[in-house]
Amino acid sequence: MMAIEFKPRRTVEQVEEGEELAPKFGPDGLLPCITSDARTGEVLMLGWMNVEALRLTIETAQAHYFSRARKAIWRKGATSGLVQQVIEARIDDDQDALWLRVEVAGSGASCHVGYRSCFYRAVPTGQNAGEPLRLLEARKIFDPNDVYGDAPNPTKL
Repeated sequence: MMAIEFKPRRTVEQVEEGEELAPKFGPDGLLPCITSDARTGEVLMLGWMNVEALRLTIETAQAHYFSRARKAIWRKGATSGLVQQVIEARIDDDQDALWLRVEVAGSGASCHVGYRSCFYRAVPTGQNAGEPLRLLEARKIFDPNDVYGDAPNPTKL
């Protein structure tokens, strides 16, 4: 398998209209990645990728992310078995954000808390602003303690 090489960013036309992948990583070296279910379109999560995570995702067709909390690359599902198989990857117009459409192995959950989507709560807006968050998923798909055991919580408070 040939190693993926990203092209240098030379012109606006090349980046916005061209056929070369020339991603723009932020000052922290990261690129945001929205991940959705390929079948339903439901947004499952927002993750971050560094150069290596993006390369691994493209080369293996399995989602890899960079954990800002752990400062390490991780393959989604390496611990839980909930591997995200990439069906399609899209880069946005100025190549500074990625969208993955995936199929999730096992129960189809993508949230380390146990829900299907990491976006399992609604934020009241407008006339309802200030009300408590509203839970959108009736139940967890899996028990995080069964999957991760006593592993440290992957997020920082």
